[in-house]
Amino acid sequence: CLGNLMHVDVGPHEGELLEVSAVIDNSSILLTPSLASQCGFSMKTDQLGNTVIFASIQNCFAENAGDKTFTTTLNLRLNGNQVVEDELYQVAETCHYANWASREIICDHNYMEVSVKRAAPDEYKGPVGSGFRTITVVFFTPEERLMSMTEAQERGYGITSTPSRLVVRSPRPAPETYTETVAGVPMTVSEILVMAMNVGLTICHCLIFLSQLVSLCTGSVSFTQNTITWYLPWHIDPLISSGQFKLLEVHMGVDGQRLDAAEMAARQYSMSVSGAYVIIEIPIGAVGGYYKSHVQDEQCLLSYTIEPMIELHWSDETTHEDTRYKVLLPITTPLLSQPPQVADYTVPEERVFKVMLGPLGFNVALVNITLSSEVLSVADCNARGFNVLEHISPNSSLKVFTLQVPFTDPKQMGHTVYFSYLAFDLLVLPELTPFSLTAYLEATSEDMVLPDCDLQNFHVFVKYGTSGSNFETVVGKQVLTSDLAEQYSFAENGTHFSLQVPYSSPNAVEPSFIRSRLRVVLKNPETSTNIKEFSLACNFPSRLIECFPNGTITALAVKLESVPSLNPSHLTLRDPTCGPSFSDERYAYFVFTANTCGTTRKVCMLTNTFLMQAGTSSSGKLILKISCYYNINTTNTVGFHTKPGMSEQLPESPKSELPVAMRLALDDSYSVFHKLEDYPVTKYLQQPLYFEVELMESKEPDLSVELENCWATTNADGASQPRWNLIIDGCANSVDPYQAVYHPVWVNARVQNPSHFKRFEVQMFAFHDQDNLSGQLFIHCDVVTCHANKNQLAGSRGGRSQSRPAIGRRRGTPWTGRQSIAGLTQRRTTTHMHKHSYGQFRDTNQPKLHVFGLWEEAGVPGENPSTGRTCKLHTERSQVGPEPGTFSL
Repeated sequence: CLGNLMHVDVGPHEGELLEVSAVIDNSSILLTPSLASQCGFSMKTDQLGNTVIFASIQNCFAENAGDKTFTTTLNLRLNGNQVVEDELYQVAETCHYANWASREIICDHNYMEVSVKRAAPDEYKGPVGSGFRTITVVFFTPEERLMSMTEAQERGYGITSTPSRLVVRSPRPAPETYTETVAGVPMTVSEILVMAMNVGLTICHCLIFLSQLVSLCTGSVSFTQNTITWYLPWHIDPLISSGQFKLLEVHMGVDGQRLDAAEMAARQYSMSVSGAYVIIEIPIGAVGGYYKSHVQDEQCLLSYTIEPMIELHWSDETTHEDTRYKVLLPITTPLLSQPPQVADYTVPEERVFKVMLGPLGFNVALVNITLSSEVLSVADCNARGFNVLEHISPNSSLKVFTLQVPFTDPKQMGHTVYFSYLAFDLLVLPELTPFSLTAYLEATSEDMVLPDCDLQNFHVFVKYGTSGSNFETVVGKQVLTSDLAEQYSFAENGTHFSLQVPYSSPNAVEPSFIRSRLRVVLKNPETSTNIKEFSLACNFPSRLIECFPNGTITALAVKLESVPSLNPSHLTLRDPTCGPSFSDERYAYFVFTANTCGTTRKVCMLTNTFLMQAGTSSSGKLILKISCYYNINTTNTVGFHTKPGMSEQLPESPKSELPVAMRLALDDSYSVFHKLEDYPVTKYLQQPLYFEVELMESKEPDLSVELENCWATTNADGASQPRWNLIIDGCANSVDPYQAVYHPVWVNARVQNPSHFKRFEVQMFAFHDQDNLSGQLFIHCDVVTCHANKNQLAGSRGGRSQSRPAIGRRRGTPWTGRQSIAGLTQRRTTTHMHKHSYGQFRDTNQPKLHVFGLWEEAGVPGENPSTGRTCKLHTERSQVGPEPGTFSL
């Protein structure tokens, strides 16, 4: 009950025809459009399938008790078919309304109603026409036109009398209405004079009353690109008989329902009284309205519809009578220049075309998708793994379709450049008007990724391309066998494989004294042709020259790439009798002292040379100078400490807490993330979820964050059941039909140390026993930190292939329900233990500076390798998980 109106909502009836009948005296009367406007009913059905019925509480079929209580009963029938019978529902509502104004006006889209206090004496209580000899209705159009009561009713007018009021209802449109400009705004006017006379049993007993009823409706509506503006004069002549009046109330609403200031602000509506007008402004697309698609000139365009309401209450200070004035105005914008587009969101590295189609009104259905050589229904597309989904905005009724077409689909696959032609066949309902949109998609994918290296190993990271894993790998001069793969820490996850090849490996051929080079070839096993070939040169970490405090010198001579005929075993020192202590085809190793092998001393420097005599090289003699510097007559300060006794208590190793953050990204670019206040986040089944775990407050590049285990539960307790494992011991759950996928992390403005991040993707799902798809999922992860091993293949752990048994059953069928992610939690507290100790003591005569020998033609400075560090990792499992939506470690 909304004041002098009753509002009935009939939920979605999915296209079935709805018949509405009024019930009076146990009889059901079908409400045709003409009878509805004559009796005070209006009805509309939106494109969501909901029907809204408005009824004046003084409608023809209402049971009136003293003009204070009004009861209306309706029969609602859904027409079935030959298989399904009709469904009949009866609704009855009693509305209480006693605070009547002297005059009440309702302007609905199909009728205008005026209700006034009766001018007849109180002793007459019957309806107009009951016992009356003469009833005359005068219409002003604006000229006077007289009609009898019967003639007026035949023209669709409703005239009734209640115990205290006279009600006149005029259909819209009607020939007797006319347009009048009020304050520059055209208004629809209906002006009616009702006269009735009754002569009693005695010739001297007679009753006469007259009532003049005036209603003005509509107002002026204008549109901009983004806004609807409705102007309604608030000083409405001739409703106001004099200039002395007071505006008591002004209200705004939508669909007959008043809105308060907070709700108006939330919807970005505005209402103001300025000059002679009440001005309503509504953003196009705001909550309360809906979009609809139309086809015009073979193009699909949008319109936006909303039904705002204005209520005015004023008092005429001359007549001391008040008026309530209510206008409900359906507004539909002209066709908007927002034709749907096909947007390409493909990321080549994911090997899937990602397409979004929209925006579209709710009344558009996707029927078929045409590919290069075939036409598929939506069901066929989903069966092929194209993952066609429909996404509806809950506020504006706009929707989009998304589609994923794998590169590997046989109808879409190219070699390095992938392409796909798509045509979308759509229908506008209920008109069944067809239209189509087309798209040509193209993406270029790098099939292989070049290797990288650190101070100890080459790191080879190969992404499978169009050939998949069907190729043979040659590292250096050897085919990658299973034994060699184990030696090189081979790991793969279905889309990539990685190797770690030490610098000392015989396959790292042709090193110079500061560089080493690795060659990798990928061959077609059937044709022996090269699919891809690459090589990488990196700094060689060996210490070429070492100078010891006792005068012993060691030197390493490495074969030069520029001198392929060099035989390291033929190298000697300045004394030709001093050959290498050890040599092979790659290098020669010398050990001598300061007073042997021709070593000379100059002040504080000892020097010697490697020699290769003429005849073994076309370039003649090659010389490598070896130098060591020693301090003479200097005093050095050294630190020392005593070894504690067994009875002394050793201090505890210091602990430092390393906070870790877990986030949910909006897309796979990992550039925008959901905020804490966004949770719970609503997602559709099989919609990808992009998680990122970051090691916070640490700038040490040697630290790496690793995921041990990640799983999902239906509440915040990570130990609760049911449970579904997503990641086990760093690897995707092998029994999961939609396995988690790791994403690489690259350096950018936000990411300085990629080893501090882990990114993975899972598809939204629900548990089999989770029948209510509005339930929630909680994602938990165990996180550890350790010394970075530079393994780019995130999540691979040795040769582990078996996963732990999963508890619970995952539901992954492509339903259209939605699921909420209620929170992201980390379940493990990690402390990084740093172990400190003093360095090795040195004698005061130890060498202060090492000078590396140089091949004279090279001219490249040498470099000392840094010593590796290790850390001891301790973990503690917290007993109670954090609250949903919080991040703590």
